[in-house]
Amino acid sequence: MLDKHLETILELIKGSEPFVMAQVVGRQAPSSSKVGDKAIVKRNGKMIGWIGGGCVQGIVLKESSDAITSGKPRLVRIGKQLSDTKNQEGVMNYTMTCQSEGQVEIYLEPVLPQPHLVVMGKSEIAKALVRLGKAINFKVTGVAEGANLQTFGKVDELITQIDLSKVKTTAMSFIVVASQGEHDEQSLLEAFKKESAYVGFVSSRKKVATVSTYLQEAGIEQSAIEKLHSPAGIDITAKQPDEVAISILAEIIQVKNGLTEMFKMDSKSEQTEIVPSFYINPVCGVPVDINNPKHIIEHQGEQVYFCCDGCKIKFEKDPEKYIKARELGLPPEGM
Repeated sequence: MLDKHLETILELIKGSEPFVMAQVVGRQAPSSSKVGDKAIVKRNGKMIGWIGGGCVQGIVLKESSDAITSGKPRLVRIGKQLSDTKNQEGVMNYTMTCQSEGQVEIYLEPVLPQPHLVVMGKSEIAKALVRLGKAINFKVTGVAEGANLQTFGKVDELITQIDLSKVKTTAMSFIVVASQGEHDEQSLLEAFKKESAYVGFVSSRKKVATVSTYLQEAGIEQSAIEKLHSPAGIDITAKQPDEVAISILAEIIQVKNGLTEMFKMDSKSEQTEIVPSFYINPVCGVPVDINNPKHIIEHQGEQVYFCCDGCKIKFEKDPEKYIKARELGLPPEGM
């Protein structure tokens, strides 16, 4: 996979785009996929590679989407007669009613963008943020007027002017202004120009009020100013620079882990593509991409989507059976 898809993987990582690496790790014949088959699944549902067709592909697309959202890997087991269908953490079972004999197991590993911490200022708190941010595997950018390699210690990116124009930020970037009286206003103006999930300001409450007025007069929207985290950090009665840095990083982690919408498409190129939207097949429980179903029929004013000929035929013979089961919250035949 690294030889075949390395360029794609590197491009996605460089662009801070989440994706899933899918690999067939188990197979019982007959099955169109083989152990070792691999694919990359992008967040827009585009699959590069091969792990199986038909129902298998629909299931993998749906589970890949869930894996990106949750950040958790999973083993997907698909077959007509699964040897063990008990609930197991990290294992998703799909018992097929329309597939021929056989079974396939596919491991899905989400690869998410590395969180990015931008620290502005060269105070002791700023230095502590850089050090601790690196310790918890953030990409760290240090920004300070006249900074050098000794200012922060080890950083991934060093900016020696109060200027973020060349700093690439994303929805997984977190900016902290810890300048403590040195270029506070300029630093905050730069921070509000950039895409980020969090802007924090190390200051007193009195200073926040003064700076908020300045930002408003500088043209920053009130709605953006109201999202400023200041004083930055969770209140843990922190006194020392390391303690303050820990409280700020705790708040950042809290925000990061709550970003359920962080991977919505935001680039123009992706907005032009058709994103999968899934409908659960009422017969077998397989997620069907409504943009690419095998069959569609209308039943009592509802569009019903199917992954294969067999499910469509079964539904047409007794549609009320499947509709009633769904209304009662009963599992489809294949679940």
